[in-house]
Amino acid sequence: MKTMMLMIFSFTHFIALAQIDSITHVTDTNSTSILDETCGFNLPNIAKFNIKRDKSSAQQFMIPAVFIGYGIATQFVAPLKELDRSLHRNLGQSIHHRITLDDYLQYAPAVNVYALDLLGVKAKHSFGDRTLLMASAYLLTATVVQTMKHAIGIKRPDGSNTKSFPSGHTATAFVGAHLLFKEYGNQNPWIGIGGYLAATTTGALRMVNKKHWFSDVVAGAGIGIMSVEIACLLLPKMHQLFGNNGKVKQLVVLPSIAKNQYVLSLSYKW
Repeated sequence: MKTMMLMIFSFTHFIALAQIDSITHVTDTNSTSILDETCGFNLPNIAKFNIKRDKSSAQQFMIPAVFIGYGIATQFVAPLKELDRSLHRNLGQSIHHRITLDDYLQYAPAVNVYALDLLGVKAKHSFGDRTLLMASAYLLTATVVQTMKHAIGIKRPDGSNTKSFPSGHTATAFVGAHLLFKEYGNQNPWIGIGGYLAATTTGALRMVNKKHWFSDVVAGAGIGIMSVEIACLLLPKMHQLFGNNGKVKQLVVLPSIAKNQYVLSLSYKW
C-alpha cells in the first residue's frame, strides 16, 4: 500500500513539473491560441502569456497536487492521521442522522456547466468541447479514484468497507466545479465560487455521514481538479483525433438512476 501511494504522489508532482517546464519553453509569438486550446483565459499578447500564464499554469497543477499529496501524507504522518480522527469524533458527537443531499449535490456544478449556457450566459467553449472536457475529466477521475480505492484499502469511518480513500463524491463534485469556473470565470467569478461551494459542501457532507475522513475529501478534491486540467491539455489532441474541432453532429445523453447506482451514458455522432 505504501509503495502504491508513493508512486501516485510522485506522479502528481511529475505532472505539475512537466507542465511548468512546457510553459516556460514557449517562445512562438503566435502561441496565444494555446490559451483557448488548454482552457486558459484570454490574454492579448505573448508578453502577458509569458509573465502571467507561467504562474497560473504552475498554480493549476500545483494546487491539486498539494491536495492529493496531503491525502497521501496523512497515511504516514501521525498528527495528520490524528486530525482525521479528531474531526470524526467531533462530528460524531453532534450529528447522528444520515443526510442524503451529498448523493445529488455532487452533480450540481456539472449540470450548471450546461444550464447557464441555456440561460444565456456565454461559456468559454462550445457545447461539443465542454462535453469532451466533461467526459474525459470524469473518465480520468473515475479511473484514478477506483484504482486507488481498491489498491490502497483505507477503512471508512463507519467501518462499512475499505474503500474510503479517496472520496469519489468529492472528486465528482470538483470536476464539475472546476470546469464551471473555467467556462464562466471570465463572465462572473461568483459562478465559480458557487460551484466550489457546492463541491466543498459535498465533501463536508461525506464527513458528516461518516463515509470519509478529512484526508479522503481533500485528496478527492485534488483528483477532480487535476482531471479537469489534464482534460484541458488533451483537448487539442482530441480535436486532431476527431478532425473537426470538437463539433458534435449528434449527442445523446441518457442518465439512469437505480438503487445505489447512478449512471450517465453519452453517445456521440461525429
